[in-house]
Amino acid sequence: MRVKLGLEAVAFLGLAALVAIAPRFVGDFHSREFAIAGMYFIALIGLAILTGYSGQISLGHGAFMAVGAYATAILSADHGVRPIWTIPIAGLVAGAAGLLVGLPALRLSGLYLALVTFGIAVSFPQLLQKYDGFTGGTTGKYGGALGSAPPFGLRTTPNHWLYYLTWTAALVLLAVAWTLLRGKPGRALQAIRDSEIAATSSGISLPIYKTLAFGISAFYAGVAGSLYVIGTGFVNPRTFSIVLSIYLVAGLALGGLGSLAGLIVGGALIYMLQFRLDTVTGWINHLPAVNLDPKQQGVGSVVFGAVLIVVMLLLPTGAGGLLRRLLRPLTSRLYTRS
Repeated sequence: MRVKLGLEAVAFLGLAALVAIAPRFVGDFHSREFAIAGMYFIALIGLAILTGYSGQISLGHGAFMAVGAYATAILSADHGVRPIWTIPIAGLVAGAAGLLVGLPALRLSGLYLALVTFGIAVSFPQLLQKYDGFTGGTTGKYGGALGSAPPFGLRTTPNHWLYYLTWTAALVLLAVAWTLLRGKPGRALQAIRDSEIAATSSGISLPIYKTLAFGISAFYAGVAGSLYVIGTGFVNPRTFSIVLSIYLVAGLALGGLGSLAGLIVGGALIYMLQFRLDTVTGWINHLPAVNLDPKQQGVGSVVFGAVLIVVMLLLPTGAGGLLRRLLRPLTSRLYTRS
């Protein structure tokens, strides 16, 4: 056990070092791309806690991101709060929304729970449009942007600042999730996922842990949404559509349900499929007898579906499962020595 904890600590420190030096080797625009991928990574960590570890399927994670995004936009645009200070507030607001959803969801599971959360994701943009005096309606809200210069007198570009802000939050939240899931709450969530009857007989309170999982998951999504509106300076009901919720579930599967680190790959793939469709289509066009036009309507859905099918066939346990297989010889040798 100690060997495993030591390896995971070393891996985390290595990831932190890589995050710290990455902007020195990439351009300013690529730093922004990595920042957006980091936002999706944060949202996926929360979804992994809810779906991967507690077994509750959610198709409405994009709605919780929207709650966090609007909290930041409203606080910064209407109340003059500095955007960076709205991040934890946005997370708490979204977390509270997650707890409210989690309470009635206690009576549901599996497909029925997925349909309820799907309904939330579908209806939430309509609610944003209805209360236009508060949310800006279809026009949306302009607010939350970092501005032309980084705060605190930091000498760096806005995109690099956004990168460091996002990935600092991502690393902190990753460490919190790792600590949570390695402790008693994590073991309780996994017991609920494996068998609710066995978990109840072991003294685990299903209402508390299942609702807590929803709240924590929504908190992570709210932080991700807050960072997103800080990066763009704008949010409207179309920003967090039902498609994003589907992408997040797919990103969770691609990254690996039981691997937090593998979710980095899931976040990167969501960014690529949303904002770099031309690049992905260009890669696919190198295949024999394939000639796709990225500007043609519906090509994005075709590419997304094809990538998802191929990756799931080749890597049924996602990027995290591949990583575990690659490191298994090393970890097995270390366990044997210990």
